[in-house]
Amino acid sequence: MPNANRETIQKFAQHFASFTIWRDLRSISKQKLSAILIIAGAVLLGYVGSEYLAMYREQQALRQQWQEQQSSALASSLTARVAKHDGLTRVSIPKIDLDVIVVEGTNHKALRLGPGHLKGTPAPGEVGNSVISAHRDTFFRNIYELKTGDEIHVRRDGHDYTFQVTGKKIVLPSDLSVVKKTSDTRLTLITCYPIYYIGPAPKRLVVFSKLVDTGKPSQETPQVTARSRRHS
Repeated sequence: MPNANRETIQKFAQHFASFTIWRDLRSISKQKLSAILIIAGAVLLGYVGSEYLAMYREQQALRQQWQEQQSSALASSLTARVAKHDGLTRVSIPKIDLDVIVVEGTNHKALRLGPGHLKGTPAPGEVGNSVISAHRDTFFRNIYELKTGDEIHVRRDGHDYTFQVTGKKIVLPSDLSVVKKTSDTRLTLITCYPIYYIGPAPKRLVVFSKLVDTGKPSQETPQVTARSRRHS
């Protein structure tokens, strides 16, 4: 066999062997990558599930505490005035079917349990600008649906406070004008934006409202949900 043909055959054999080895390596790499992605996905789902479970359990515990306090306040009201502070604040927004207990503080630990009242701002219902914040993928997922005129109900200290939405705005986190003090009674809700974007949400969605009515609460105790549901 001529040397030229022999060299051609040898090169072809070498290329074929290299291609086969590379194909096998790629097949193994794809299998490993698939396994890694499956494991990572399972871990992520487990983490998210545990977070939601923790929120649900905490809201259930807060609900039980709320009911006990309301029963105690009702019994006390038969002989004396209701205590000035009952310790918990409940926020309900009929438009988006949200009814939750608010926790104090807006750090990561607090917001895992419920919407958080921003420390340094007045309690909801007191004169000034009270600020409540929550994650976009849990309790405040649907606040973007709120429009001017929609009502927000707050129950605290034996009273019902009715706020009416006056508008909403998208701002940068550095815009502190949305939490500035006011001479009237207001309630401001804040969450991250975009709402349904997967990944970092660099902006903030802010819903503004003002107090329109204050009255004694009814004795009903609506169900407190662990997270908001879409309003049908």
